[in-house]
Amino acid sequence: MLRPRIIPCLLIHEGGLVKTVGFKDPKYVGDPVNAVKIFNEKESDELIVLDIDATVNGVEPDYAVIAHLAAECRMPLCYGGGVRTAAQAKRIIGLGVEKVAISAAAIERPELIAEIAAEVGRQSVVVILDVRRKMLGSYEVRTHNGKRAHKPDPVAFAQESVRLGAGEIVINSIDLDGTMKGYDLKLARRVRDAVTVPVTFLGGAGSLADMEALIREVGVVGASAGSLFVFKGTYRAVLINYPNPDTKEQLVRAALTA
Repeated sequence: MLRPRIIPCLLIHEGGLVKTVGFKDPKYVGDPVNAVKIFNEKESDELIVLDIDATVNGVEPDYAVIAHLAAECRMPLCYGGGVRTAAQAKRIIGLGVEKVAISAAAIERPELIAEIAAEVGRQSVVVILDVRRKMLGSYEVRTHNGKRAHKPDPVAFAQESVRLGAGEIVINSIDLDGTMKGYDLKLARRVRDAVTVPVTFLGGAGSLADMEALIREVGVVGASAGSLFVFKGTYRAVLINYPNPDTKEQLVRAALTA
């Protein structure tokens, strides 16, 4: 039976762990491997690791780094960044990664979703949609760290991704990235109602209460965050953190029984 998942998201930039605000101004917050070790100890449900340089720079995934992360990680690991072919996805899965995320390459050539699903199984294919709110309340998909706009409606493209073989959709709010002001619940409800596969939402979580609100409003989804799990306090001091099992269980129970 599917349960809500609480998922840290780690961004890698120039080899280090960083956090952005609005997809800009990456702030160094530590070593990615050390962060993975801490999340192991804290029994994180899953982990998302995104290399935010690879696609922008037009380079292949760094397989040595991925192998190191996968060797350390004792929870399901999703990797994204620079994946453009089914062969690359197969190689990454062979390193011990459970899920491969694609974004720009899926927008530019949607049939890649089906190709990767045929190679590694749809359960291992994640499509990440970085979404920005437009005037009058509509949304657009952007890639290359938010710099390139694309025509497909995010909800429609999420549905098309599932039809082609995506086993999970991740919706990442550019507007709320790093703001810690809460999720875009309106968009979350629209996407959740439109697709039949697991969905994870990223962007805006500033407290466990925000995650509880997401699960209460939308149901069994993945609640992901970056800043919440790498910063602590008003002054955003760097501190890797994650709720203990009892706190997490109370959060999920409260959200689903409200």
